[in-house]
Amino acid sequence: MEKQDTGVQPVLRAVNLTKRFGGLVAVNDVSLDIYPGEVVALAGDNGAGKSTLIKMISGVYRPDAGHIYLEGREITMASPLEARNLGIETIYQDLALCENLDATVNIFLGREPTKRLFGLFKQVDRNLMLAESNKVLDRLDIHIPNLRRPIRQMSGGQRQAVAIARAVYWNAKLVIMDEPTAALGVPEQRKVHELIHTLKRQNVPVIIISHNLQDIFAVADRIVVMRRGYKVGDVLASEVTDDDLVAMMVGSA
Repeated sequence: MEKQDTGVQPVLRAVNLTKRFGGLVAVNDVSLDIYPGEVVALAGDNGAGKSTLIKMISGVYRPDAGHIYLEGREITMASPLEARNLGIETIYQDLALCENLDATVNIFLGREPTKRLFGLFKQVDRNLMLAESNKVLDRLDIHIPNLRRPIRQMSGGQRQAVAIARAVYWNAKLVIMDEPTAALGVPEQRKVHELIHTLKRQNVPVIIISHNLQDIFAVADRIVVMRRGYKVGDVLASEVTDDDLVAMMVGSA
C-alpha cells in the first residue's frame, strides 16, 4: 500500500533507482517517497539491496539509472560529504564518532567555530561548542552528564544520542539510521526509539534499516520491503504483522 497523495511534498523522492556491480543487479528499478515527519523502515533479508539503496541516497554510490529529488529538486552526489551538505545525514552502525574526543567536538567535527585571540589569532571556540551542544541536546530531551568526557567513556545509547544531535544541529532534512540498536541493551534500545520519535515530532523524516522486527514496529509508520534487489512491498506498519513481513521478505506472500 503506497502512501496516499495528501498534497504534501515528499522530502525525498527516489525514482527508478538501479545499481549494478558487474553482472549483479543489487537494486533494480526501485522508487521510494519519504514525507516530512515520517519514519520509514527498510526491511529485507541479507542481500536484499537495502544497504545499496541507502548508499545511493547518501552519496556513497552513484545510481546507474534513476533519479533522486530532495525537496522537489533533482540532486546528484559524488560523495557522502556532498549528501551531508545537502541535508542528508546518515548514522551508520559504527556511528563514525571519534572515540578519543568529547561530545561537543564530535557534534562540530570538521565545522568547528572559531574566535580571534587578542584580535589576531584564530582558535576553536570551545565555550560556544559546549553551549550549542547543550541547546541541541535539550531540544532532543537528551541528558548526558559532562559533555567534555571522551566518547569512549559513554554508553551505547549516549553515543547514538550524540550522533543524532550532530545530525539535528546541522539542520538535517533527512536522517538515515543503519541498525541503530545493534549491540545495545533493552533500556538503551528504548532510548533510541524515543530519539526517533523525537525526530518525528520535529518533522524530520527518518529511514531506518533494521533486522529487528521489534525495532521496526516500535518506530515505523511505513515499511518498505525489499527482496533480491526489488521493492516487493510498501505497507503501513499498523496494517501488517511480523508474519506478513517475513512472508514478503522470503517470497511466500
